[in-house]
Amino acid sequence: MKKTLSVLIIGFLFLSNIAQAGLPAFKLTVKDGYFLPEIIEVPARTRFKIVITNLGPGPEEFESKTLRKESVIAEGVTRTIVFAPLKPGRYRFFGEFHAETAQGFIVVK
Repeated sequence: MKKTLSVLIIGFLFLSNIAQAGLPAFKLTVKDGYFLPEIIEVPARTRFKIVITNLGPGPEEFESKTLRKESVIAEGVTRTIVFAPLKPGRYRFFGEFHAETAQGFIVVK
């Protein structure tokens, strides 16, 4: 029973990674307390991922209250966040460690 469950879990993780590999990807960089680019345009009603690289200095958090996403990214780390299909609109995100400058929008068209 335990062996079967382990095989199922490994299979699920493998298929999940394959599914994410085919998603449209958009790059976002954190540098000197700013998100670059500040505006990311993505297609409506399509799952997608944002690949965030933090060039520092220090950690930064990607947060969007509207989209219910948040992730702390240490300096030198690249992290991927997957998003469910979104309706057309403008969705704000920000960095909690540099709230005055680390701001941006995901524009869904």
